[in-house]
Amino acid sequence: MALHHQLSGGQSYTNAVGRLSITVAQAKLAKNYGMTRMDPYARIRVGHCVYETHTDPNGGKNPRWNKVVHWYFPPLPFLQQINFSHSSLLPQGINTITLEIFDERSFTMDELIAWTQFQIPQQVLAGETHEDWYPLNGKQGEGVEGMVNLVLSYLVFPAYKYPPPAPVMVVPNVGGGSIIKPLKVYTAPPVENPMPVLSESELKQIEEMFPNIDKEVIKTVFEANRGNKDGTINSLLQMAE
Repeated sequence: MALHHQLSGGQSYTNAVGRLSITVAQAKLAKNYGMTRMDPYARIRVGHCVYETHTDPNGGKNPRWNKVVHWYFPPLPFLQQINFSHSSLLPQGINTITLEIFDERSFTMDELIAWTQFQIPQQVLAGETHEDWYPLNGKQGEGVEGMVNLVLSYLVFPAYKYPPPAPVMVVPNVGGGSIIKPLKVYTAPPVENPMPVLSESELKQIEEMFPNIDKEVIKTVFEANRGNKDGTINSLLQMAE
């Protein structure tokens, strides 16, 4: 229950500073273990947080999930307590993703089929959407248990793009005293570009083009492409291959 709670948004903060989105699209496994077709699901670990996809019944060697999970960066006071990188806003030490694929069993413990661990690519931290196939380890050997298809995107919320310090004006003391008091000069906050929003008509149009891709996946890919509709469609085409 705890894992499904996290998957549905249990790991979040009221004043989160950003978000890492992971789309677990599909996997191509080397072998079907057992007498019947496997019922695979994936488990993802980022830092101390764990998420799970749904089970793909009879997915066998080619399970499809098209599931998006979001890891939200904690609010600033928490980040200051644990040390964080000002360049990326990722807490120090949290730069890897671990993924495991299990076969769900009815009467015995679920069996671990394959796993992988990799560092979050630098182009993702630079704001690019990154789609790739990652080799899996397992009983067949290291990197030869199959591959898993993931789409990664990284978004820093506008409120936490650090503004420059406010200018200070020094007012001369005309009363003859020796104390000079600096006064802060008010400056209007910079105007941030609003987050791109996918209209209902555009969402419906893209859903018709990609009926097997979840609505939340489409929205996440759209945000990761900064509202570029053509870029969104190209990314979804790569996922659907």
